[in-house]
Amino acid sequence: MAEPEFTATGVRIAKWLRSLTRAGQVRISDGRLQLLTSYGSEIDSAPVRSVRASRPWFAPEDRALAELDGKRYLLTLGASGSPPGETGGAAARRFIEAVRRAAGHSG
Repeated sequence: MAEPEFTATGVRIAKWLRSLTRAGQVRISDGRLQLLTSYGSEIDSAPVRSVRASRPWFAPEDRALAELDGKRYLLTLGASGSPPGETGGAAARRFIEAVRRAAGHSG
């Protein structure tokens, strides 16, 4: 199994206003994006090429939107699962860039 291209732990994953997990995991590996619970159960996954990632308007900078097969998830990427010294906002930007890079899109 290849090294994950992106991984973040301690992620709050919500579907609109409904929280699915407060300490989940987001992983991009082998061309797939996976949203996992804190126990490692899969919430959803999709090929990275079909995933849309963006920053939500008027939201704190530690948030990112991920759309998988038409289902929107709000991700709050805290600094807990990030490299040392990285803020939640930097983690959110890194996630969006990783999705675009894995899907073959530039900038």
